[in-house]
Amino acid sequence: MRRPDTAAADLAACHAAIRLRSRSFYAASRLLPAPVRNAAAATYAFCRAADDAVDDPGSADVARARYAATRARLDRVYRGEFVERAAGRAFARVVRAHGIPRQEPEALLDGMAQDLELVRIADEDALLLYCYRAAGVVGRMMARIMGRTDADALGRAVHLGIAMQLTNIARDVGEDAQQHRVYLPATWLAEAGGSATDVLALRALPSVRGATRRVLALAEAYYASGIAGIGLLPAACRPAILSAALLYRAIGRRVAARDGDGITARARVTTAHKAALIAVAAARCTFDARLRSRATRPDLGPLNEPLRRIGVAL
Repeated sequence: MRRPDTAAADLAACHAAIRLRSRSFYAASRLLPAPVRNAAAATYAFCRAADDAVDDPGSADVARARYAATRARLDRVYRGEFVERAAGRAFARVVRAHGIPRQEPEALLDGMAQDLELVRIADEDALLLYCYRAAGVVGRMMARIMGRTDADALGRAVHLGIAMQLTNIARDVGEDAQQHRVYLPATWLAEAGGSATDVLALRALPSVRGATRRVLALAEAYYASGIAGIGLLPAACRPAILSAALLYRAIGRRVAARDGDGITARARVTTAHKAALIAVAAARCTFDARLRSRATRPDLGPLNEPLRRIGVAL
């Protein structure tokens, strides 16, 4: 029996999911051309569903069962078999249309697997590996969706994804600690005179704020590289990607303005501020020559070297 064509309904479900779960991404994605917006929504919805499956399951056993189900779902996507969930079916269409290599969503799931264990990040290398798995590969997939497969464009997209994940880590120090997760590197905490215990105490201690400020400083370096590569993307896609970058960067700067306090309150960007940043992004993509050409860009080397050291193929 032939299965019904559910493409339209699947996409609608993906758009609804991102509108509910990520307002910043949704606001920026509305600027994308429709085919890219739909593929981006499908990819994001699949990634988000995978993350949600292990993020708040109620028990470790449920989380592991959900993770195993997500891996099995990805197997069916790449075998061309029927997938039972809307996000999985929509992502399967993206995989076929844009040639997404399996190792990219696999890396994402490797990051999810880290969250199933006791989350402690040893050092900067471990932090970057986690950020690559959680968001760098999403940036790489997004670049492919936009038709870019050259090393420079893919590398810049990875950098932008890493920057955004670093922002998430700085913003969510307290919320993650409530789940006994510590993403601030142990070496950075130790250098500031503290440890993971300081984070788990849910107090904005100097050691915690110091390590968080270092996360934000690292994010700034990756934002600079990622934003510098936006001119490599199709012109119609640039305002959306720059908007997303500026929105996430603004969240990090809110944390920085509180001296690295990501515990006592969650940094947010108001609706009015989001609208202003989107307008700035549109103007920059129109008038900033660096975002309208393949002009000379910062050398990828210094930021890629630690990624290669941890085994990320760029």
